[in-house]
Amino acid sequence: MAKDIIINSTVNESRIAVLDNGSVSEIYIERTKNKGVAGNIYRGKVVKVLPGMQSAFVDIGLNKAAFLHVADVYISDTDHFSLMEDRVANEIDDDVDVDENGGIKEKVFVPIEELLQENQEIVVQVAKEPIGQKGARITTHLTIPGRYLVLMPTYDHIGVSRRIESEEERERLKDILLSIKPDNIGLIARTVSEGSKEQELRQDMDYLMRIWSKTQNHSQKGKVPSLIYEDLDLVYRILRDMITDEVKSIIIDNKSTFMNMKSFIREYLPDLKVDLQLYENDMPIFDYYNIEIEISRLLDRRVWLKSGGYIVIDQAEALTVIDVNTGRYVGKRNFDETVLKTNLEAAKEIAVQLRLRNLGGIIIVDFIDMEKEEHKQKVLQTLENELKSDRAKASVVNISPLGLFEITRKRVQDSLTKTLSEACPYCEGRGLVKSKVTTCYDILREIRRIAPYFTKKRIFVEAHSEVVDNILNYEKESIDEIELTYSIDVEIKPNDKYHLEHFDVIPLETV
Repeated sequence: MAKDIIINSTVNESRIAVLDNGSVSEIYIERTKNKGVAGNIYRGKVVKVLPGMQSAFVDIGLNKAAFLHVADVYISDTDHFSLMEDRVANEIDDDVDVDENGGIKEKVFVPIEELLQENQEIVVQVAKEPIGQKGARITTHLTIPGRYLVLMPTYDHIGVSRRIESEEERERLKDILLSIKPDNIGLIARTVSEGSKEQELRQDMDYLMRIWSKTQNHSQKGKVPSLIYEDLDLVYRILRDMITDEVKSIIIDNKSTFMNMKSFIREYLPDLKVDLQLYENDMPIFDYYNIEIEISRLLDRRVWLKSGGYIVIDQAEALTVIDVNTGRYVGKRNFDETVLKTNLEAAKEIAVQLRLRNLGGIIIVDFIDMEKEEHKQKVLQTLENELKSDRAKASVVNISPLGLFEITRKRVQDSLTKTLSEACPYCEGRGLVKSKVTTCYDILREIRRIAPYFTKKRIFVEAHSEVVDNILNYEKESIDEIELTYSIDVEIKPNDKYHLEHFDVIPLETV
């Protein structure tokens, strides 16, 4: 599948879109003011140890203290360690400890209060960005990614990306890693290393070792907390992490960034084979490639399918719910076939939307009910196949007794929707406002509440014009009844600057 990478770069923002045969499949946005911290290494200070949660909070210089769980604390001088979190695009093999009888050992963690104390200085790496009200998730399992390899300076281990399926190639890469690996240092061969020569891997390792040496020097001096290693900017991470044989070209609209990318490739990625082009058309690059309209659609709850069906995406803090509907599609044969076709189309679109919107965590999909088990399995197989092309680890965990498909997708940072939007200041994120009729009745109740205390007075009401129209057209009898009962005069004035829910009810001078 031919891919093109389109880059819109300005002083304040970098936006990158991946096109698969002309269709947008991935979008990444990084802003200077809110630059991501995932992958950065910090020298921090433990501010709180919580034995009851087996975790600690560490000040690394961000707005909120970062969260460190005992499972993410590596102890080099004991046998107690946890599996390293797979943070670099699923590049790490799963490892299990095997006991002398061939069974899997149960992981045993040293209590966190025996590992860390308050005010202790510690070197950590950000595994997950601060999301919502939560601080960053950190780990002491340090990793530094390169083009072909991932260096693990605190974990003596070799591994090969699970995405390299050939056993022969896996063994070849493991042999190379064993021959070039420094003592007490771990290495992982990334997916792009498939077919690479030993010299290419060795050069990449030497580059990573230089970075690690500089990081060590920074960690031994300076104030606490402090940043001692910063991951590459988004544009350069794309060069390092995403360029494969499938990528046909990279097209960028900023001449300065274009020249810097050429220098970066020449110095750090000399073996990179990619057609780097400078876009010089007057039309904005994202307009030219029809990407801008795709970004605007990412804020829509409803996504239409080609058949006429649609999916609805609702995102909460901890999970995302996706509902599938037939919409305008009525089918041609029978109900079961109509449902199956809609669900199959929805399964493909859901995988696309997960990538485009960068939705992570728990995803619950409510497909249209299917009676036949074979249809459920067909939809499941389609969904699993589509998720295989996702760079983030995503899998269908289960189909619940109610027929809900449960998906997990690795979440390192906020979704693109959260990046591009904020909670509505009017509804405060509810996504709903009171109806005009409800606000109308709220006003009538408020008038009745204060009327007994202001007999023979004038009560002034000001509200949105649509609410006022509702009162005058449909509730004039209610107003007449209130005026007669309490001997008051009610004056109502429209104000288009008011929010639909807002109104004022004010008693004035004597009638």
